[in-house]
Amino acid sequence: MQRLRNIGIVAHIDAGKTTVSERILFYSGVERRMGEVHEGTATLDWMEEERKRGITITAAATTVPWREHTIHLIDTPGHVDFTVEVERCMRVLDGAVLVVNAVAGVQAQSETVWRQMKRHGVKSIAFVNQHDRPGADFFRCVKDLREKLQAPAIPVQYPIGEGREFRALVDLVSGEAFEFPDEDFAREPRSIPVPEEVRDEVGVLRAELIEALAEEDEDVMTSFLEEREPETAALQRALRARVLAGTLMPVLCGAALRNVGVQLLLDAIVEWLPSPDEVPPIRGTLVEGGEVVERPPLPDGPLCALAFKLVADPHEDLVFTRIYSGTLKPGQKVFNPRVGRMERISRVLHMHADTRRALESAGPGEIVALTGAKQTVTGDTLCEHDDALLLERVQFPPPVISRVVEPAATDDRDKLRAALDRLAFEDPSFVVREKEDTGQWLIAGMGELHLEIKEHRLAAEFHLAVNVGEPRVEYREALVRSVRASGQVDRTLGGTRVQGTLELELAPLGAEEREAEHRRVRWAPEATVAPALRAPIEEALLLGVGVGPRFGFPLEEVVITVLAGEPIPERESELGYVQAASLALKNALGGADVAVLEPVMEFDIAAPAEFMSGIIGELNAKRAEIADLAVDGSVRRVTGQVPLATMFGYATTLRSLSQGRAEFSLSPAGYRRVPEGELEARGLVWS
Repeated sequence: MQRLRNIGIVAHIDAGKTTVSERILFYSGVERRMGEVHEGTATLDWMEEERKRGITITAAATTVPWREHTIHLIDTPGHVDFTVEVERCMRVLDGAVLVVNAVAGVQAQSETVWRQMKRHGVKSIAFVNQHDRPGADFFRCVKDLREKLQAPAIPVQYPIGEGREFRALVDLVSGEAFEFPDEDFAREPRSIPVPEEVRDEVGVLRAELIEALAEEDEDVMTSFLEEREPETAALQRALRARVLAGTLMPVLCGAALRNVGVQLLLDAIVEWLPSPDEVPPIRGTLVEGGEVVERPPLPDGPLCALAFKLVADPHEDLVFTRIYSGTLKPGQKVFNPRVGRMERISRVLHMHADTRRALESAGPGEIVALTGAKQTVTGDTLCEHDDALLLERVQFPPPVISRVVEPAATDDRDKLRAALDRLAFEDPSFVVREKEDTGQWLIAGMGELHLEIKEHRLAAEFHLAVNVGEPRVEYREALVRSVRASGQVDRTLGGTRVQGTLELELAPLGAEEREAEHRRVRWAPEATVAPALRAPIEEALLLGVGVGPRFGFPLEEVVITVLAGEPIPERESELGYVQAASLALKNALGGADVAVLEPVMEFDIAAPAEFMSGIIGELNAKRAEIADLAVDGSVRRVTGQVPLATMFGYATTLRSLSQGRAEFSLSPAGYRRVPEGELEARGLVWS
């Protein structure tokens, strides 16, 4: 297990993640040729849509050997529409390589994946890629990492040469320089003397690295105080300890497309990123008793695994699973606590993109794909029946955009329903709702591209022709101020007397709580309702706020506090309390002051200076709030927030405004209140 690494390659779109992954496959000996994204030959971009568009859509897993280590590698998407893929992968990874564009620096999605890494405790190193491009600036990227991400970034390499001349670098840990010959795709870098013109700067940077490592390592500190050269092995140990502690983030450089720096990146992965037994043991809640326990990564311990991703394959569904404890074998029966059912595992597989290799068994730390599980979905725990526990489920953001879809032929209705169910089963961020009044389906997702990919898959994989409507945003509703109400039930149903009384308070969620949860149910101390009855009451309340009182949009960012519940001696009725809760909620919402919220996007636009005035004028027309306008050489960069509803088709608009020379990115930034005067213009009226 100490020679195992579970890592992800993460970045903003077009930073070169998949190219880095393809070079890793080649230099590790897994592939004999180098796949190219721009040629549609990348091994890890195996879906037809990925090869057509030259982007990664779904996270692809593979396993590679390097220096007697085994690396489970997941190549993740960089487009914001598929950030859910990154989220569920981060849940099961121990380490990650954050790839940064050497020209653009830290971009919007880089910030998103960094927050995901921090949230899940994933240790990281950074790789500044595309250093062969004009305008590349390694040290500006290091500064970006420190300032924009607040990451403890420290350079551990120094690039030699610029643009096409970039073919060598200095390793600041060992003090050696390496050249990466272009001929015959040389598998090993060649050691060269450190060029005279960079020796002074390399010396300064290496001294800064040693000083930083000396802060928390006695051996390095002793060498530093005695003014003698520390051993490379001591520096490696000290740097590894700092990475595992999360107090330093080593920054490497290279140019994956020109085969520069990838071998040293692989060295860094096995040298500094953690093995499964170097991260804290997974914690779960016992099904019986509710106690929180740890599961250390022991092969002979009780089974504990998390299903983090599903692929609805035409032949057999694949359940991607991280094993935390115990051993999994083909034919084994495992318990799924969510459904209370046993599942029989048919096969245990190592994946290489879309190809499979059967395993006889898999133990702690392994990331594998399982077949045969019929009831398991994303976020489920697989464990022992007699030692059942629940791991924390993967949380996904709500969709922000929707479209109406219907079959082109009436005879295809059942086929379309089945196809949409399959896509939703695979992707938790893809939501399907049937409109009872029209018989159409409303599909909702994370962006225009996300839904466009689903529509193309309906045609390519399910052979369905569909008609789709224009995209529209997914609105939300929110309370403007707190409101109280009560509900009382006393009736006879089926010969049984049903009773219950509840008083509720609904309040807007505070800004400090917003990051943690969108909805909550709380119990006041004076609410004397038996603990056994609270779960069904909470379920009823959360179901009730799923449909807002004004336009039927989900009611978000609301805290529901149960203030009082009158006890009924010897006759506590679950049905009575649930009905009383529903009635109290209805009464509260009936008199509530409710606002409409719309999704807001954070934008980052870079363009030549001569086009920026037109771009800013267009943004002002879209009700954008501009946060910053920065100068970056001949390029101007503008950032801020803008309502999603105004940004449909913006790529075409920006291309026209800048003669195709601008680039932009959008990322979700929460919700903002829609001015009351705009509701009617958007086709919204009081219900």
